[in-house]
Amino acid sequence: MDTSIRMEKQNRSRFLLFLFCICSLLLVGGMLFSLKWGQAQLSWGTLFEALAYQGHDKLHLYIQTLRLPRTLTACMVGIQLAIAGLLTQLTTKNPLASPHIFGINAGASLAVVLGLVLSAGLGLMASMALAFIGALTGAFLVWSLAGIGHKQYVRMALAGITVHFLLSSLTEGAMILNQYSTESMIFWLVGSVNRAGWNEVTTLLPFLIGGLLLLGFMVPSFRLLPLDDDIASGLGQRVALVRAIGMLLVILFAGSAVAVCGPIGFVCLIVPHIARALVGPNLNVLVPLTGLLGGLMLVYADLLSRFIAFPFESPVGIVTSAIGAPFFIYLSRRQGGNTK
Repeated sequence: MDTSIRMEKQNRSRFLLFLFCICSLLLVGGMLFSLKWGQAQLSWGTLFEALAYQGHDKLHLYIQTLRLPRTLTACMVGIQLAIAGLLTQLTTKNPLASPHIFGINAGASLAVVLGLVLSAGLGLMASMALAFIGALTGAFLVWSLAGIGHKQYVRMALAGITVHFLLSSLTEGAMILNQYSTESMIFWLVGSVNRAGWNEVTTLLPFLIGGLLLLGFMVPSFRLLPLDDDIASGLGQRVALVRAIGMLLVILFAGSAVAVCGPIGFVCLIVPHIARALVGPNLNVLVPLTGLLGGLMLVYADLLSRFIAFPFESPVGIVTSAIGAPFFIYLSRRQGGNTK
């Protein structure tokens, strides 16, 4: 018996190592393809020269100042959105939950768009602050409407969708009333990384690192969230505090991502389910794999978005929504079937 258990653990460890290696290679490969392919044609030699040293060639500068920060931003935002989705599902005990569906992204988008209406030259840090305020407002509205009780999580799903559509309609109204700013607002409504530069990378990096450090510290506490609240409390868990920290991390990850790239949809819903299907519910493995798959998905989605209307750029949100909408319908039908 001990031998079989030991062999099973070894096989499990080999599978996880193989899975992480494959995903890491796919991510690195996707980032290299993202650096090479686009409107400007360049060779692999030129690409590696640009990455190896600070050249002054036109193509070198193009890669170093445009494509490289764009690719890094796509990877970082993908990691943040995927982990934010996983934390939303944990804290709400709803497999269909995500910051995009629960009004958090919509609140952040509305705040940034209103900031653009009031000030066309809104800076990145000001956009970040407004995004956090909007995300916090959206989360507060959802939790307030859901109330407290044994059906709280069912009401939370309905409240989240309601708040999402309400805030989205207000955002669209702000666009209609300020048509001169419509072009800049489209960036926030559809979601795109094609305007990202080194300023966005350096601004986003502290939020990503700080959020991941706090998440690593809180993982042992998050393990008890799927349990019934009474059982978790009986095991010494401070459920309300842990759930509040979880939602704070969601707002940190999702709010900063929206401030940089707009409300990119469905990454936060799809990726946690894929990761959970591959490795199960163990958070020690699930959290890093979710982040890795999130970065991988958004990098490839950004790469694909360049060829939808080539040589013109398309927002990456179009690709993620095209993939995510059918996946959401599938999850909804499966969850509905499980409740019968």
